[in-house]
Amino acid sequence: QVRIVESGGGLVQPGGSLRLSCAVSGSDFSLYAVHWYRQAPGKQREFLATISSIDTTSYVDSVKGRFTLSRDNAKNTVYLQMNNLKPEDTAVYYCKQRASWGQGTRVTVAS
Repeated sequence: QVRIVESGGGLVQPGGSLRLSCAVSGSDFSLYAVHWYRQAPGKQREFLATISSIDTTSYVDSVKGRFTLSRDNAKNTVYLQMNNLKPEDTAVYYCKQRASWGQGTRVTVAS
């Protein structure tokens, strides 16, 4: 059974940085892409970024140049480095691999 746990969220000031982690257990982690989504208050969940099994990455325009994905297959973990955070980045951030989702980690960007 696949289990996904996100962590690293919190309160940060505009312009600040956070690094989110997505730890995956119970799957052939290294074989599959990992995807990040977020859901802002009152909005639908939106796709943010993907890191493939061969470490290629893609991002939506709103986070390109500010967010960076990396993965550590030895730790079955994907990291989402978020820099220059803006108030509009406030959301619950979710990680997904194949059909499995984590419970999310909340990010609040406010002064």
